[in-house]
Amino acid sequence: MKHLLSTRDVSREVAIQLLDIAEDMSAVNEREVKKLPALRGKTVVNLFFEDSTRTRISFEAAEKRLSADVINFAAKGSSVSKGESLKDTTQTLAAMGIDAVVIRHGASGAPQVLAQSGWIDAPVINAGDGTHEHPTQALLDAFTMRKRLHGAGSRGKGLDGVKVTIVGDILHSRVARSNVWLLQTLGAEVQLVAPPTLLPHAVDTWPVSVSYDLDEALAQSKPDVVMMLRIQQERMHDAFFPNEREYSNMWGLTQERFFSLPAKTMVMHPGPMNRGLEISSVAADSPQSTVLEQVANGVSVRMAALYMVLTGEREVTHD
Repeated sequence: MKHLLSTRDVSREVAIQLLDIAEDMSAVNEREVKKLPALRGKTVVNLFFEDSTRTRISFEAAEKRLSADVINFAAKGSSVSKGESLKDTTQTLAAMGIDAVVIRHGASGAPQVLAQSGWIDAPVINAGDGTHEHPTQALLDAFTMRKRLHGAGSRGKGLDGVKVTIVGDILHSRVARSNVWLLQTLGAEVQLVAPPTLLPHAVDTWPVSVSYDLDEALAQSKPDVVMMLRIQQERMHDAFFPNEREYSNMWGLTQERFFSLPAKTMVMHPGPMNRGLEISSVAADSPQSTVLEQVANGVSVRMAALYMVLTGEREVTHD
């Protein structure tokens, strides 16, 4: 695996290998000394053209735990904000001898452009691009589901037959897109629930079922996982739905809806959460919630992705 750009490109075999490597990385993260020498001497740049403290810190922790040298590049306040292009920035970094690039960009497709451009001969990991994809988020979500379902017996397993309901702003969500493709690859059954205004126009070509009624969807499918997506503040002013109260009443995981779920149903959220809008505090703080596990697992999964693209290894070797 040269790059990690999209979950659509990841085969079932590679996805399971990535999750299995993340199991090993998770064990490292539980040790007193949370370090592996696997990427000693390698330099990784976090090239963030878009703010995301959570994702950047997660990648930085993953890189440092693998003993890589880390360069953080934020576009704000840099030469990029003065008009320098992605090409110029990348070629400057290439001249410094970069071994891998983790890129987050507001434009859909920017990581693919970078990977195929020839401007830099290094692996590229997509940390989120526009409304396109966020592959490591989908991988950490799948890792979290698998761990909850199978515990210590997770290794080698997919998510065959697991019912996942994704709720909210599907139209603008790179998390939803990456999850749809990866979950399908791993054998899960995916249902999307959203107001019609927040569904992509070509959603009928996706390997999913679609509903506009959350109560009906939850009652009929009795999902193993309910994944709530964040509603971004700008959507509230763009007439995608009438107001916050209506959105919460129709599509939020309210306290009442949460209590109607089976006790085994996982509640997921990529964060940060709008409590009281898409998810109630009761749901977010319950034992069924995996929100904090997702954050912890994010470091293990990103360690696995960096390890695979930079070493080419399909299993962890210890010095």
